[in-house]
Amino acid sequence: MRALTEAEITRLEAQGCTAEDWSLIRIADEQSLKYIRHSRFSGEITIGSFQKSFEMPGGIHKHTGIFNATLHNVTIGDDCCIENIKNYIANYDIANDCFIENVDIILCDGPSSFGNGVEVAVLNETGGREVTIHDGLTAHEAYLEAFYRHRPDLIAALKRFAAKRVEQRTSDRGTIGEHVTIVDTGYIKNIYIGSYAKIEGAGRLKNGTLNSREEAPIHVGYGVICDDFIIQDGSTVEDCTTLTRVYVGQACSLGHGYSASDSLFFCNCQEENGEACAIFAGPFTVTHHKSTLLIAGLFSFMNAGSGSNQSNHMYKLGPIHQGAMERGAKTSSDSYILWPARIGAFSLVMGRHSSHADTSDLPFSYLIEKNGETYLAPAVNLRSVGTVRDAQKWPKRDKRHKDGRIDQINFNLLSPYTIDKMMRGLHVLEQLEQLSGPTSDVYAYQSAKISNSSLHRGQQLYRIAIQKFLGNSLISHLERTDCSNAESLLEALKPKLTGGRGTWVDLAGLIAPKELVNALLDDVEAGKINSAEDFNDALRQLHQNYYRYEWTWAYEKMLEYYNLYADRITIEDLIRIIQQWKESVVSLDRMLYADAKKEFSLSAHTGFGFDGASQRTVERDFEQVRGDFESNPFVTATLEHIDRKSALGDHWIAVLKAL
Repeated sequence: MRALTEAEITRLEAQGCTAEDWSLIRIADEQSLKYIRHSRFSGEITIGSFQKSFEMPGGIHKHTGIFNATLHNVTIGDDCCIENIKNYIANYDIANDCFIENVDIILCDGPSSFGNGVEVAVLNETGGREVTIHDGLTAHEAYLEAFYRHRPDLIAALKRFAAKRVEQRTSDRGTIGEHVTIVDTGYIKNIYIGSYAKIEGAGRLKNGTLNSREEAPIHVGYGVICDDFIIQDGSTVEDCTTLTRVYVGQACSLGHGYSASDSLFFCNCQEENGEACAIFAGPFTVTHHKSTLLIAGLFSFMNAGSGSNQSNHMYKLGPIHQGAMERGAKTSSDSYILWPARIGAFSLVMGRHSSHADTSDLPFSYLIEKNGETYLAPAVNLRSVGTVRDAQKWPKRDKRHKDGRIDQINFNLLSPYTIDKMMRGLHVLEQLEQLSGPTSDVYAYQSAKISNSSLHRGQQLYRIAIQKFLGNSLISHLERTDCSNAESLLEALKPKLTGGRGTWVDLAGLIAPKELVNALLDDVEAGKINSAEDFNDALRQLHQNYYRYEWTWAYEKMLEYYNLYADRITIEDLIRIIQQWKESVVSLDRMLYADAKKEFSLSAHTGFGFDGASQRTVERDFEQVRGDFESNPFVTATLEHIDRKSALGDHWIAVLKAL
């Protein structure tokens, strides 16, 4: 880079350019000067070379250069095209190969942290659970900061981690990374724009970070307005979406006029048409409908039906109430929940519920409104095709780039987290039956009612799921064990790790033993972990060791459930456990098969075959659209699963009998 000569200054002036002080301008080469026209410069300006052209849609080529722009204190890399800046660009460093056209203003005004350090008031609109967002924030750090307020020293430490990140990101100059496109956009102020980001037609972007990268670019589309925000790599924000004090995690999609304030969305969320206020949207929170409002709640792996909404305001002390729908919980169309309430994992909410129920110990349930009351059908979602389909699709729909994933996500449907709840749920149902008698028509639980048939069916389904999980864990452990003789096998069953016992928690996607999580938090409070990076590394280790901890938990629960003792367990006991596992797997798969068959029943044919069609025409129309039941991919996979698991069970029974 060098200063301009007198001849070069004269040439630029002849091309319609002006400068407050030509001596403050540095250029890369003389040949590029012909591509600088009708522009004004002030402050320190550095300009790279212009050797290439951009090929536009339709086959048009635009040569790089600076045309019709006002620049103040700007550095420009090689082969950028900056054209038709209606107002000005000030205090920005623009990297190589950027295309910036038809923009009103791009401004960095004073020291800015670019959205880092913004406090988002999740769950309680009046405050008390604020999460400090930064560009390294994980779902798990945010969960702890929002929900572990009973540990003020931990909260203080997490705030310090965020403050360090804010300090690192604070600058009086904005950044536009390499290969960035900004076109037809209005107001951009104090925005960090990562490489390969594309901003097309946005209305206003103020105080935020677009953490884009080549492997996972960010796209911001037409009419978007964002204030005080961070958007992580791989995400898209489109079509007049409005965000205020919002964090958007990796590979999220927000569009079709979605509106959100004081909310957190973590990886793979999809939000369209509706509205969010003060929500903690863990991974895979999905809503698609204009009539849907999510407010003051915790969600993850959740799908909101049309017309779903919640209330956090009882017109007394303000909008102070909150609720939680644990992982996998869903709402049907026109559902309503009056917070406070807590919905158990993988449950389905249908109708309107104002009784503040807590069903966290009864996962996989249906909550149904009947005559204005909440009726609970425990465990029935275990036999639902939709539940299994959801569990299978989430890993396939993880759109994050394989490198640089921030959140640690456990996709398991059955885990120590859910099975422990089922064990507690089974105890609850047994206690209800004991207290009220086995012939009672209705049982009362947590402001909800459970019918006699639902109670007994729930007990059966929970036992099947528990036996399936314990058998899964046992067989997985046997596959890694020397099975040459009975003595060494039984000794190898004993867990090598003590960590994993007791209650497990779901930290917004990361499932881990509560005891180990608390030990980690003790280290944070004691100052042994003093950065967000180290803290996230420790959480990653917990996630990576999941299956080792799972066996510690499963072994202890297996002994408890089957009334066994570690020093007296026999090969015959293991055979019995695997036999029950095989029966449970086949039984549950047959329930799923029967549930899937309902989708092909005669009643499902309604709406097929038009204009007075015969029954045969109706059937043919249905088959052409939906296919044949026996050849349905889910059905064939279920039947194959029955055969495969039956063979696996027989194999291990034979191996153990041989010992």
